[in-house]
Amino acid sequence: MKPEIQLLGISIKTFGVCFALGFAACGLVCARRLHELGKPRDWAYEIVFAALIGGIVGARAYYLIENHVSISLGNIFSGSGLVWYGGALGGAIGVLGWMRWRHVLELRMLDMAATALALGYAIGRIGCQVSGDGDYGIRSSLPWAMGYPHGTVPTPPGVRVQPTPIYETVTMCLLAFGLWQLRDRVRPGVVFALYLLGSGLERLLVEFIRRNQEVLAGLTAPQLESIGLMCIGVLWLALLVRRGGLAALRPAGAVGRAAPA
Repeated sequence: MKPEIQLLGISIKTFGVCFALGFAACGLVCARRLHELGKPRDWAYEIVFAALIGGIVGARAYYLIENHVSISLGNIFSGSGLVWYGGALGGAIGVLGWMRWRHVLELRMLDMAATALALGYAIGRIGCQVSGDGDYGIRSSLPWAMGYPHGTVPTPPGVRVQPTPIYETVTMCLLAFGLWQLRDRVRPGVVFALYLLGSGLERLLVEFIRRNQEVLAGLTAPQLESIGLMCIGVLWLALLVRRGGLAALRPAGAVGRAAPA
């Protein structure tokens, strides 16, 4: 594990590096898709900025609420305590606000954001793995189980656990790839619904071998939130199929795609 690296006498957090790389990857995905949709590539910078600001605020606010931390300037601007679902919600609000401002709040843009979000999440989990920030799983004797003795949240000496960040990185990379391949093969909105379903299922399952505390019916808070996302995704797809059968999932017409620059 390498929570930080030294470069020219400066200490750099490896999680922060992956955090930045995740946003950069999201920007590249958005830029490519915006070009295909005939919209300015420069909008990708604005989208990433809106997601960054909203995500940081949401992640920090979620942490303060979830852990019943008293509200003060010192706690609000502390350098620790960020929660994924809060970040996702805050980032979503930021991006939706940007779309409304630019008058491009449409399903194709939501599909683009979903694909970018899946890839960004996958890269972010690499940061969790490298820094050993406590997102690993329960004790395990599997051949690929590992310890995090030098992580930010170290495991006890000799203890091996499930490397859940690796599972999540692989799964979400595959999901992002699949969503990208489907971008012009299904009706606008379907990719977003599949993202809700796929990402929710991934988190629901991985939580069974993570260390988060159960809060209701033997499930953790992330699992309950994941079930909510999955229900929205399933309902979205079910309504489309009910109205027009499986044909309703196909695009009404080919989306014009400009040749890559």
